[in-house]
Amino acid sequence: MNDEFILSAAIWVNDKEKHEQQPENIEIGFVVCGRRHNNCYQTITDLKGDVHKYFASLNITDDDYRKYQGFITSLNRYVDRKEGWLIAKANNQIKFGLVGCENGEDSILISENLY
Repeated sequence: MNDEFILSAAIWVNDKEKHEQQPENIEIGFVVCGRRHNNCYQTITDLKGDVHKYFASLNITDDDYRKYQGFITSLNRYVDRKEGWLIAKANNQIKFGLVGCENGEDSILISENLY
C-alpha cells in the first residue's frame, strides 16, 4: 500500500471564506466528509438548510455539483474524482465497478467503488 490512500467521500463547499482545520490543500471554503457523497449532502442540509438553495446562494449550480465532489486522503488532502481514482487503484481500494468505471484518463472514482 502507498503512503496515501482514500479515507472517505468528501464535498468541498467553496463559500469564499477561510475556515480552520481544513485539509491542507484547501485554503478557502470547507470540506464535509462522509461514507458516501449523499451522506455529505445530508450533513450540509442539516447544517445549512436546503442544499440546492444554499449552493445557489454561493453561485454553485446543479451542473457544478460533481466538480465539488471528491475524497479525503490519509495525508489530509482533498482530491477530485480523477486523482481519487488513481490513488484508490494504486492501493487496491476499488472493490466494485473496476471494469465498468475504468476509462483511461477519464476514469473517476465514485464512492460506491469503495467498501
